[in-house]
Amino acid sequence: MTDGIAIPATSKQLAEVAFNADGLVPVIAQDIQNGDVLMMAWMNRESLEMTFAEGRMVYWSRSRQELWRKGDTSGDRQFVREAYFDCDADTLLFKVEQEGAGACHTGARTCFFRPFG
Repeated sequence: MTDGIAIPATSKQLAEVAFNADGLVPVIAQDIQNGDVLMMAWMNRESLEMTFAEGRMVYWSRSRQELWRKGDTSGDRQFVREAYFDCDADTLLFKVEQEGAGACHTGARTCFFRPFG
């Protein structure tokens, strides 16, 4: 696995991100190789800037109230390949290269493994 790609987001783009009242924005991590949606998590401004600078996914843990670098404890790291924001700038999409068993804390490859019906 190679390192992630630093994303040269401009200050204008960062200013457009619509953080909610708690200072957070929802983030989708998608597998760049097969398009699977791996997980949804949250970022604050600091974790977003760290992700752009490091090329590795850094989230904000609402339950622990701390930064969370994906894979530091599990080894299941996510390396940034591309980054997008939606038309309202209130949801982010990162296309990542997933290292290890998967993205889900259950050990599954994706958090979206439980179908309705």
